[in-house]
Amino acid sequence: MVKLPHIYEEIDIPENVTVEINGLKVKVNGPKGSIERDFSHVRNIILRKENSKIIVETFFADRRKKALVGTIASHIENMIKGVLKGYRYKLKIIYSHFPITVEVDDRNRIVRIKNFLGEKSDRIAKIIGEDVKVTVKGEDIIVEGIDIEHVGQTAANIELATKVKDKDRRVFADGIYIYDWGEEE
Repeated sequence: MVKLPHIYEEIDIPENVTVEINGLKVKVNGPKGSIERDFSHVRNIILRKENSKIIVETFFADRRKKALVGTIASHIENMIKGVLKGYRYKLKIIYSHFPITVEVDDRNRIVRIKNFLGEKSDRIAKIIGEDVKVTVKGEDIIVEGIDIEHVGQTAANIELATKVKDKDRRVFADGIYIYDWGEEE
């Protein structure tokens, strides 16, 4: 197996974003907020900041270390995009007979789905992260935040809460489905 002597990736830091690196802990501050991430579980990877660039590097890398360099660089890029623009997922409430009502409980950090397929008990989806905001506008649910992982997981939790089990999905198409995602405008 060939080991490459030096693998690195450079990430540009925009002007209105500040990045603090302390060992393998990264904190990104921007106009929308701040995100911290700890990469200390990763071995033999070096994070450093030079001028307006972050360098993720390793020496004598096999393919796993090479993949880790790219993964960590992508995580940091997502953090920078998040504090600059933020992320948004849009979900659509679809029902054929029983009207589904959705309520957001910010105090308990849950989304409550009522009357799904006429069920008497509510279905509940957890809101992940403190920075995630869920709003219901008619037939749409909008999940917004600066951490792509928290926003995506919250949207997935809402979609999974309305999964139909033991029935034909072609007939029982009721549910809440993700139809758009990406950076906020």
